[in-house]
Amino acid sequence: MILKIFKGEVLKQKTPCLVLGVLEGKLKDSLLLLLDKELGGTFSAAVRSHEFTARKGQTLLLHSGQGQGVKRVLFCGLGKEKDISLHSLRQTASSVSRLLAEKQLANFLLALPQVPVKKSSLAERVQAVAEGVQLANYRYDRYLGEKPAGQPIDLDKIGLLIAAKDSSAEAEEAVAAAEAIAAGVCFARDLVNAPGNLKSPEYLAMQAVAMAERVGISAKLLNRDALERQGFGAMLGVARGSERDPYLIVLEYRGGSKGQKPIALVGKGVVFDAGGISLKPAEKMDEMKMDMAGAAAVLGAMQAAAGLQLPVNLVAVVPAVENMPSGTALRPGDILRSLSGKTIEVLNTDAEGRLILADALTYVGRYQPRVVIDLATLTGACIIALGNHAAAVLGNHDGLIRQLLKAGERSGEKLWQLPLWEEYATQIKGDFADIKNTGGRPAGTITAAAFLQKFADKYTWAHLDIAGMAWEERGCAGQPKGGTGFGVRVLIEYLRGGLK
Repeated sequence: MILKIFKGEVLKQKTPCLVLGVLEGKLKDSLLLLLDKELGGTFSAAVRSHEFTARKGQTLLLHSGQGQGVKRVLFCGLGKEKDISLHSLRQTASSVSRLLAEKQLANFLLALPQVPVKKSSLAERVQAVAEGVQLANYRYDRYLGEKPAGQPIDLDKIGLLIAAKDSSAEAEEAVAAAEAIAAGVCFARDLVNAPGNLKSPEYLAMQAVAMAERVGISAKLLNRDALERQGFGAMLGVARGSERDPYLIVLEYRGGSKGQKPIALVGKGVVFDAGGISLKPAEKMDEMKMDMAGAAAVLGAMQAAAGLQLPVNLVAVVPAVENMPSGTALRPGDILRSLSGKTIEVLNTDAEGRLILADALTYVGRYQPRVVIDLATLTGACIIALGNHAAAVLGNHDGLIRQLLKAGERSGEKLWQLPLWEEYATQIKGDFADIKNTGGRPAGTITAAAFLQKFADKYTWAHLDIAGMAWEERGCAGQPKGGTGFGVRVLIEYLRGGLK
């Protein structure tokens, strides 16, 4: 797909389809009146009949007469002007792109960058629209022998129309940024969507190494022997049930000065989670190939950071394991000695993500990071608390959490802070070891974070529980069923925001 910037007046463009955003309550705008004339009054007729009111998400596709430069016009409702955000602009671009792809239109022109968004720059609007278009073009269809009838076609040449007074250079730079970020998101989606019979810990490790080579960042892997020598007892405990060897993936991106301490990103990499001896129910167990979505987000963010050439030093640490039941698997009641030296009483083998993250959070300390952020599909309790609308954020530094919340608002990957008061730590106090790996059902997301905090207490640290956001179960406008790549954009927005 090619994204190209165009400048000039809307009515003087040539395109198979013009996409125009319409504000609720402004249906008699001068441009709309001129377009209505070109369309023979069909737009005003649709307005009079209340077929189109410009409410958010509403669309109206009209064909123009023969010989017109614009063959079709897709009017898309934006709702009230005061409610428009960069996120809603991104969503609109994505949903209309997918709609037109379903109508077998691969080429069209979007005037959406001209939509007024409070306190936004041209670059931000162009980037939001460009991201929406590119993410709408995502498919994971490599195992389909024949594409289903009615499958959306791949987008080809998409134009973004800016006003004559706007800077083409600024808009083109924003498109390049959007392409780098979308590539990172799509890489993450591919990793999440890969089936479990392919996606071993070694596969995830090899994909990370191949990506690092492509974008010019360094990579190293710690195999089972190295993990045993160094004492990764918690991670190895989880890996015991699988015939597939675990790996610790370590990537370094050096875009900052030589002496600058890195920001560390840690991602949960359980490539398939059957629950171990504490076996999960059969229903929806097929979706547990997505339990490495935190790892995918971290790897996608590393790719995007390199593509954007961000002036920051980053280190990514991903513990990759498979959690399976077997004769050698971890048992409820077992006690593990973690890399930190702390002992862990395992009450539930399906609370395995926090075990591998414990060792990864300890390991990352050797890089003396200035900030540590971990991402994980950690708890079902997070879905009960927040549904599929936001990820939970918890941590030990209010300033860092505020920055992440702001980045979530701007990127459209929303976060919601949950408390991490000292009282919650009493729920994970061990009876036979230093800590137990679950505090029971009450406040499950918070006690999981309290567990992680025991291994992150020396850092400025935040934890993102993305359990409700990593997987789209049904498929929706602009987003097919499967991995979402959630986490890449909020991390990049955080990194870019902190550098401004």
